[in-house]
Amino acid sequence: MIITDYLRSDPDLQWAYARQMGVEYAVIRLPEDKDFDCTNEAHWQEIYQRYVDHGLTPLVLEPMPNHLHEHIKTGDEQRDACIHQVIRMFPIMDRLGIRTICLNFMAHIGWYRSSKQLQERGGALVTGFRLKDVPAETAQVISEETLWGNLYYFLKAVIPAAEQFNIRLALHPDDPPVSPLGRVSRILTSLQSMHKAVHLVESPQLGVTLCQGTFRAMGEDLEQVISVFAAERKLFFVHFRDIAGDKTDFRETFHDNGPTDMARMIRLYRELGCSVPVRVDHVPTMAGEDNANPGYAALGRLFAIGYLKGLLDGVQV
Repeated sequence: MIITDYLRSDPDLQWAYARQMGVEYAVIRLPEDKDFDCTNEAHWQEIYQRYVDHGLTPLVLEPMPNHLHEHIKTGDEQRDACIHQVIRMFPIMDRLGIRTICLNFMAHIGWYRSSKQLQERGGALVTGFRLKDVPAETAQVISEETLWGNLYYFLKAVIPAAEQFNIRLALHPDDPPVSPLGRVSRILTSLQSMHKAVHLVESPQLGVTLCQGTFRAMGEDLEQVISVFAAERKLFFVHFRDIAGDKTDFRETFHDNGPTDMARMIRLYRELGCSVPVRVDHVPTMAGEDNANPGYAALGRLFAIGYLKGLLDGVQV
């Protein structure tokens, strides 16, 4: 597996930490200001060079630019124009060697937590979710039928270009995997629905982001999930994290403090030949840190990446 770190496009302390930890590859997030044009190769080149100058090679784009993706997910009047922009990104990504896009199909609301400062080991802070705490009037109504139709429309439009330029589309499951969330339906909430999604349009370029924590929340057998998608060569990217609880009531954990046998998962990826990018996800906020960006503070990430590196080294012994 290829260890990466999730790094926004403006260099900060986490970039330095990543290199000091021996991370050589980046999962990148594009700028979200109006000056950045995701169809302009010069703009991409400038961002790409920032990473390279810091000794980091971009491998994965995450997420798909939100100013495009929301129109695509809801299927509004701007959808076709946004899909066209996505397609125009592919040849640029091809030339830069960024071969994977991690994308979700959560309309109106992204990943959602009802709590952002639950106590974990030693007083570290983690996020959590309780379905009964979700406001009944959360966002706009959208149906599962509409979402499935919009996902198919998008995939049918972009897959030919993804195949032409060798770009992998790695679908992320809905987090939390419940439907509806308030008044907003979700569709990627089980192994069965994820399997359906990656076969809506048959293509070797369509697969999954295997977010361990989300599949765990679904109540799925993680070994089965990994085995199913690996066997079909549709496991493109891994989010390495754990949760305690179920989809109606769960909390994040330290990577070594949850119910999942994380060493077994790493061993299984290796046994099944999954040489794909992996990044740690949703880390605790530790003592002395600001909890302004829950799940993405620096110190918890240092611990998580070190733990992941140790497991990867261990399975080679």
